[in-house]
Amino acid sequence: MIINGINYRTVWMQDASVYMINQLLLPFKFEIYQSKNYIDTANAIKTMIVRGAPAIGATGAFGLAQAALQYEGEDFNDFRKYIDKSFNLLNSARPTANDLSYALNFVKSKMFVAGSITSSKMRSFELARGYADSSVEMCRAIGEHGNKLIKNNQNILTHCNAGALACVDFGTALSPIRIAHYSKKNIFVYVDETRPRNQGASLTAWELAQEKIAHAIIADNAAGFYMSKGKIDMVIVGADRIAMNGDVANKIGTYEKAVLAKENNIPFYAAAPISTFDVNCRTGNDIPIEERNEDEITHIHGIDENKNIKKIRIAPHESPAKNPAFDVTPARYITGIITKKGVIKPNKEEIAEFVSRR
Repeated sequence: MIINGINYRTVWMQDASVYMINQLLLPFKFEIYQSKNYIDTANAIKTMIVRGAPAIGATGAFGLAQAALQYEGEDFNDFRKYIDKSFNLLNSARPTANDLSYALNFVKSKMFVAGSITSSKMRSFELARGYADSSVEMCRAIGEHGNKLIKNNQNILTHCNAGALACVDFGTALSPIRIAHYSKKNIFVYVDETRPRNQGASLTAWELAQEKIAHAIIADNAAGFYMSKGKIDMVIVGADRIAMNGDVANKIGTYEKAVLAKENNIPFYAAAPISTFDVNCRTGNDIPIEERNEDEITHIHGIDENKNIKKIRIAPHESPAKNPAFDVTPARYITGIITKKGVIKPNKEEIAEFVSRR
């Protein structure tokens, strides 16, 4: 992605440190966060320094390689137990996105080399780097296929952030928008603010502004208004986990947008890499939904007149809050799922065929 005229990835690894764009500070401050050990990397995932299913997956892969590289013992059996412990900590950081466990299993299942700790360490790093590179290519391919759905002079609604910041590069939902923009199509993006963490207003809008893609931030509750006025031609969102029947878990509020789109005869697409499909998840009812801290509802972050980022309370002290981070959109509301292989229907047959080809 282009940031201040320079091409960045969201997350990368150098030596034994994992580096990532600190999304907690955006859009007010651009800063690279350095994670020096796998425990710190797990915490970066948990606290949302890095966020977005594909980005979480790549960060987890790097975190496991980081754990391997920093192991100081000489007993191979002990090394395997240590990797298991590291795996479990990283895997528990965020429960809903399938990409995290997918990436961790990808590295762990291939990293051990014939009883050699040194070779296993190097292999883990090569696997993590290869995983991140393949994620970039998948997102680029998603963009190419999704671009074919976008016509000139169309208006597109997004929800949450499914851009390059949510991936390693390109994005999922924003990848078709990027490719359409690079193809000189005249497009306009309506950006849901996406309460409670405002990923749309803080991250998606920031990415679009960096690449000079025409857009406007709207309140979450305004999407139906613009749909009813004929101002939105299609909806593209990302996904955190996709069940084998086509049900999609994504940022809270996605379900509402899908129902509104259906009512207004507007195509609704989810965009996702293979790592988001959970072959062990039969329907959306099987998807674990993360409940986050109520402070995300009762408080908000912003910048004051002195350009200091501050957290302020916006709700009564006496009022508790509930904060599910995701909801599940049933397959019947989804027009198609944009993948690296093209657009597939959200049904058992097409999903089974897609995941079997990987």
